[in-house]
Amino acid sequence: MGVARPPHGWSDFSLIASLISPNDDRASPAGLRFSFAAGLSGVPASEWNALFDSGYPFARHAFLSALETYSCVGESTGWLPRHLLVHRDGKLVGAAPLYLKLHSYGEFVFDFAWAEASHSIRRPYYPKLLNAIPFVPAVGPRIGAIDSAVREAVAEQLTALVEAESLSSAHTLFVADDQAEAYRRAHWLERHDLQFQWFNRGDADFSTFAGRFSSDKRKKMLRERRRVAEAGLRFETRRGDELDEAAWMAVYTLYANTYEERGQAPYLTPDFLLGYGAAPGSPFRVILGYEGAHLIAAALTLQGGDTLYGRHWGAADRYHSLHFECCYYQGIELCLREGLRRYDAGTQGEHKLARGFTPVLTRSLHHLAEPRLRDAVEHFLQRERRAVAARGVELMHHSPYRHDPTPTV
Repeated sequence: MGVARPPHGWSDFSLIASLISPNDDRASPAGLRFSFAAGLSGVPASEWNALFDSGYPFARHAFLSALETYSCVGESTGWLPRHLLVHRDGKLVGAAPLYLKLHSYGEFVFDFAWAEASHSIRRPYYPKLLNAIPFVPAVGPRIGAIDSAVREAVAEQLTALVEAESLSSAHTLFVADDQAEAYRRAHWLERHDLQFQWFNRGDADFSTFAGRFSSDKRKKMLRERRRVAEAGLRFETRRGDELDEAAWMAVYTLYANTYEERGQAPYLTPDFLLGYGAAPGSPFRVILGYEGAHLIAAALTLQGGDTLYGRHWGAADRYHSLHFECCYYQGIELCLREGLRRYDAGTQGEHKLARGFTPVLTRSLHHLAEPRLRDAVEHFLQRERRAVAARGVELMHHSPYRHDPTPTV
């Protein structure tokens, strides 16, 4: 990806960095004070973490600060941290991971067409304000708050920032269902999409799980696994802090290869994997695939609470069904072994349906300042939400299970 500069305006990084100054301090009638941090290094980890679900690793101080420390986000990548902090009587009572974005890469909710439409009416779209987790299309909290009133105040503040700083828009991506209402109350536009997730139904092992499939779908899945085994490939799962530097660098090489094949630079840096992934207590669970003694594939997953999150993978060569085995079946086996309830294996991918994953609705919400753009996007989203709902129902008719699970869309 490199440094993705927007096609119109805001080419001077110093001007952009002056927006939403870390020295800015704003008050609300409710006795709340809003300020902004150009990084988490100065925010006590204990105070930040107390506001967020401990079972969701991506909103934790360690993950977000590691992205900054190891240059995954920052000026050079077009992600400028401006984290929102909310204090009452000197105590941190609310927070939100917040970025000024100079492009729309690494978000997984695609608004490139909106940017082009904005530029066509001579309204710069970048920088925009983003309340999200960089490079993570996994539903979770986007506001940490001690109560719903603070959460709503944060959404209102984000709305006000767009006008105060003359920004085009503000966005929150993959927001948890119980937080979406705060943005709705601030009159943000809602966007829906589908992901595919696996849910543990209490099966003792993979064979029992496969027994839930219809005969033809079960045969197809087991054939894929057999082809991988017949190729002489074997797999093991290691905790992040069990891998030494050489092993992590081998994993990084495989991960980076996936992006190089698309002509992009990887989102994560080697230092991030060494500094965060290999740290004691790291949530990383790395699935390693070997041919003999040679590492030929790796899938990066993280465990948070009762959920396994699949994020990245890479392979040195092409093997039949290797992606399905490394990224899906090995993850399911890990969940079954450790009693995890859910496997969120990443965004998109209707091919996951035939392998036991269920369609799940995801939400993002958007505030657009330009009335013409807002109206056009609102009409588009109304149609898109209907299409997503219909697609979810249709997909459930193609479930591989003999007794279909209850639709979740």
